[in-house]
Amino acid sequence: MSSPGTRRRLRPLVVAALCFAVVVPALGPASPAAARVERGDGDSGGGDSLFPQAGNGGYKVRHYDLDLDYAPSSGVLVGQAAIALRATQQLSSFTLDLHRLRVLDIQVAGAAATWSRNGNELRVRPADALAPGQRRQVVVDYRGNPDTIVDPDGSSEGWFDTDDGAVSVNEPVGAMTWFPVNNTPRDKATYEVSITVPHGKTAVSNGNLVRHETGPGPTTWVWRSPDQLASYLTTVAVGDFDFVQGQAADGTALLSFVDSGMNGDATARLRPVMRFLDKQFGPYPFTTSGLIIDNASIGYALEVQNRPVFTSNPGDSLLVHEIAHQWYGNSVTPQDWSDIWLNEGFATYAQWLWKGRTNPGAPQEHFERLCTEPPRSNLWNPPPADPGSAANLFDRSVYDRGAMALQAMRQRVGGDDFFAVLRGWAAQLRQDNGNTGDLKALAEDVSGRQLDNLFRVWLREPGKPAAC
Repeated sequence: MSSPGTRRRLRPLVVAALCFAVVVPALGPASPAAARVERGDGDSGGGDSLFPQAGNGGYKVRHYDLDLDYAPSSGVLVGQAAIALRATQQLSSFTLDLHRLRVLDIQVAGAAATWSRNGNELRVRPADALAPGQRRQVVVDYRGNPDTIVDPDGSSEGWFDTDDGAVSVNEPVGAMTWFPVNNTPRDKATYEVSITVPHGKTAVSNGNLVRHETGPGPTTWVWRSPDQLASYLTTVAVGDFDFVQGQAADGTALLSFVDSGMNGDATARLRPVMRFLDKQFGPYPFTTSGLIIDNASIGYALEVQNRPVFTSNPGDSLLVHEIAHQWYGNSVTPQDWSDIWLNEGFATYAQWLWKGRTNPGAPQEHFERLCTEPPRSNLWNPPPADPGSAANLFDRSVYDRGAMALQAMRQRVGGDDFFAVLRGWAAQLRQDNGNTGDLKALAEDVSGRQLDNLFRVWLREPGKPAAC
């Protein structure tokens, strides 16, 4: 995500814990028994420390197949989500996360299921319970006008209407505004997204463009993500776009979409940025890259997997930040939102490295300049690896003090070992999840040094480190 302070407050409503506990009437053939949580029912939370009710327990998703039909004139989305999952426990029922959209029908393994709604929790009770290890396809038909939700920090995410269509940005939990999902970064999956839109409109999503079916009537765009993808990194963008194609130095296909009439020269700067980051962090981790530049009232950029979303033509520094996330955040994804610094600290440090192309001392100069800030500065609290609450998820300290922690590590272990750690982190946990403890273990293994104090002082202790 773009630098701290750019996530603007749009409405006074703050969705504390995303209001998962608000009860709404069942929108299907649910009996009173279906609304109770009983033995064998999957947990309605994924166990995250900052968003405990986001995500769900008892299963893992392998693949989402989303068939969407969107009408910009009315804002109505009609969808069918076919979700391939595997039970990790005995399940007489399980939950999906879905915000407001009306459920029309649910089938599990081809048989009708009952369901109930409890806020953003959609509890599904199949005709036959699932045994541990059993694989089933869950098909949910739904429709409605998707919208945004307001996060605890006051910023908005989810589905944004635009003058010519819509765009979705979903960090941390906005994916549930447009499809039923196990809404936790711990449960990555592959995706295929088919989007039907009015003739002349373009529909963009993650991954590879499989086909584009057009005729005198509606147009269907089909996108496939063979790489593991966290739900918060999914997107759909519908509108009037110029389609810009290219190829990175390593052969990666570059597929970018620029809102017609907007400046999109960042698409030409993407290739050298990717080449630079390749040299710093190792091979690009996905099958395709690109940008989405859309005239949308979002207020920030987001590192959507494969092609980040920008609301205006980005400068080099912001472009570097969001593309660096493809390695750190998108490929290596935190297990828990409390480790968001592993995304933002790394992407901020990439910006320092970019400035170091012409001035190799730039990262240390950034570090020393920030060290001059007084103890009362918002740079020092909360600690990057202990934000304390979801409202602090995108605070300045997560970004800048997180990057300072990396520079402190570089000072401690030396440049060669430091860059070996960066590349090893991207390689060993490619398309997987990790946490701060995993990074510390890797850094100690590579450097042969004990780093308990460094990680504690820079990442977990409140206040200005004495080392400054």
